Amino acid sequence: MAVKSKEFRFPVAVEWSHDRTVVARVSGKPDLEIATPPEFWPDADPAVWSPEDAFASAAASCLAVTILGIAAREQLQLQSLRVDAEGVAGRRADGRFGFVRLEQRVEIAVDAADEQRALPLVERAEAGCLVAVSLDVEVETTVDVRVATPR
Repeated sequence: MAVKSKEFRFPVAVEWSHDRTVVARVSGKPDLEIATPPEFWPDADPAVWSPEDAFASAAASCLAVTILGIAAREQLQLQSLRVDAEGVAGRRADGRFGFVRLEQRVEIAVDAADEQRALPLVERAEAGCLVAVSLDVEVETTVDVRVATPR
């Protein structure tokens, strides 16, 4: 008998609000206003999230929470964690315009005793991040591990 794998669903509703702006809704969570970015529509409000912002944010936040989860399981105390991401759009090999790569930079600070454990932990998190492994785009991740200064 075949074993059925687990499936998880993440329902989102997106509804037009005004102009080139929509509102994304997830039950029980705050709404998120999303609009065409100024790069594509000069009159766009630069203070409003764009789908492109959400794309890069989804990968970066997934990596960050995956790092946090693995660190907690392995009892590796983080002193700080930051993930910066930049989605790079351009002409793809298939001729279409879209994201060609995602660049991520992880900055993580740990106690001196955990310095050697930090990089392999981030690499495992990168390999297990649901969002990044689902993308059809190159993901480049650089990691900066530093020893936290004593408080």
